[in-house]
Amino acid sequence: MLHWAATFFVIAIIAALLGFTSIAGSAVEIAKILFFVFLVLAAVTLIFGRSRKI
Repeated sequence: MLHWAATFFVIAIIAALLGFTSIAGSAVEIAKILFFVFLVLAAVTLIFGRSRKI
């Protein structure tokens, strides 16, 4: 998930440098959403992963 967020961020930077502002804006929004989904999933995994007994 974090890999996809970084990929969209790089796409946004390249699009912004080339002048494609609408594509850059969309890529930034997708990157933000993916990053926050990653943070939530990482927090949930950290919380529930530690409470599980093997």
